Amino acid sequence: MGRRGAAPWALEVAVLVTSACLAGVWGDEFSVLRSPQSVVFRDGSWPIPGERIPDVAALSMGFSVEDDLSWPGLAVGDLFHRPRATVLVTVKGVDKLMLPMKGVSYPIENAVPFSLDSVANAIHTLFSEETPVVLQLAPSEERVYMVGKANSVFEDLSVTLRQLRNRLFQDNSILSSLPLNSLSRNNEVDLLFLSELQVLHDIASLLSRHKHLAKDHSPDLYSLELAGLEEIGKRYGEDSQQFRDASQILADSLQKFADEMYNLYSGNAVVEVVAVKTFNSPLMRKTRSILQSSQSEIENPYNLAYPYNYDYAVIFNIILWMMIGLALAVIVISYNLWNMDPGYDSIIYRMTNQKIRMD
Repeated sequence: MGRRGAAPWALEVAVLVTSACLAGVWGDEFSVLRSPQSVVFRDGSWPIPGERIPDVAALSMGFSVEDDLSWPGLAVGDLFHRPRATVLVTVKGVDKLMLPMKGVSYPIENAVPFSLDSVANAIHTLFSEETPVVLQLAPSEERVYMVGKANSVFEDLSVTLRQLRNRLFQDNSILSSLPLNSLSRNNEVDLLFLSELQVLHDIASLLSRHKHLAKDHSPDLYSLELAGLEEIGKRYGEDSQQFRDASQILADSLQKFADEMYNLYSGNAVVEVVAVKTFNSPLMRKTRSILQSSQSEIENPYNLAYPYNYDYAVIFNIILWMMIGLALAVIVISYNLWNMDPGYDSIIYRMTNQKIRMD
C-alpha cells in the first residue's frame, strides 16, 4: 500500500515543480481585454513569444507579416471585417494584473522589448490619403509620436512631466473621483503613477469629442507604455500596501479605459495589455551614426548586396514593361515620321500649298 500511494504523491510533486518552473519562466502576461467578433482569440495557455507581439497586433488588424505566426491563440477571423482600432498598453513593473475576467490571457515567453513601428508603417503605407490616428506615448519618458489626425485630436493632451503634474491639480482631474487609499498627492512617485492614469482618461475624453474619426474606414493605432507602477514598486517595495493599492487602481482604470475605447469604436476595437516585470534586453533602435560605414564593413566583410524586399519583383516589372512600351512607342513614331509624305500626310504642307495656289 505504501508503494502504491507513493506514485500519485510523486506525480503531484512533479506537477507542482513543473508549474513553478513554468511560472518563473513565463511570469509575464499578454491579455486581451476587449475584441470584436471578427477577431477570435482562443482560450488557452499557449505562451506567446515576446518578439511576436507586434505580429499579433498586425494580423489582428488584417495586415501581413514577413514570418508566419504559428501561435494557436489567434484564430482566423472574418477577413472582410477588420477592427477599426488597436490599443496596446504595456505595463512595466508587474508580471500580472488582477484584471476582470472579461477577456483572455496568455503567458509571455522571452519578454523582450518591442515596438509597433512596423504596424504604424503599414498603416501609413496603405492608408496615407485618409490620415488615420496613430498615437505612441510613454508619459514617464516624455516620449510621444503622433501622426495623421492624432495631431488635431490630441492637441491638448499633456505629454511632458510638468504638463502632467499641472493637469492632475485641475478641477476636472481624476483626483476628484479616484480613491487614492494609501497613495499620496505629495509624493512625486505617486503623482507619476496618477498622471499616467490621467493620460488614459484624457485620451478617451478627447477622442469622444471626435467620434466621427472612429467611424471612418482607416484603422487607428494606440500604443501606450506605463512605468508608474514600476516606480512605486521601487519606492515602497512590492509587498507594500501602496503597491497593492496601485496595482488594483491600475487594473480598474485599464478595464474602464478598455470599455470606453471599445464603445467609442462601436465594438470594433481590440484592446490589449502587456504586463512585464522586467524586459530581458534593452530595445535597440536603428540609428545612423558616423561609425556606420566602419561597422557595416565589419558586419559584411565580403561586401555582399543587401537582400531584396517583397516589393522588388513588382517594382522591377512595372519599370521594365514601362521602358519597353516607351521604347516601342519611340520606334513606331520615328518610323512613321521617316516615311511620311509631306505633300499628302502633313496638314501643314497641304494648307501651305492651297494658300500659294490662291495667291
